[in-house]
Amino acid sequence: MSGLRAGREHGAVTFEVRVTPRSSSNRILGTDEGVLRVALTTPPIDGAANDALRKLVSKRLGVPKSSVEIVRGKRGRNKLLRVYGVDPGDLDFGED
Repeated sequence: MSGLRAGREHGAVTFEVRVTPRSSSNRILGTDEGVLRVALTTPPIDGAANDALRKLVSKRLGVPKSSVEIVRGKRGRNKLLRVYGVDPGDLDFGED
């Protein structure tokens, strides 16, 4: 994806995500200043939004949900994800 800042760490790809919970649909909004913007229908209660984010990213990248880890930001909108089984060049999310 053009403009997404991604790095390699521990044999995985890392990138930042900004989540907007309680949206009308789960979708990728694009990038803003190198950060992936994501809208989720779920509220940020009991990890529901984190689970929805992991599911959306794993589906889009074609990896198991267990390959998507939230490294930082489990309680906030700004998160750092680590995804195993992909290369930085594979991060073509496109917009929904």
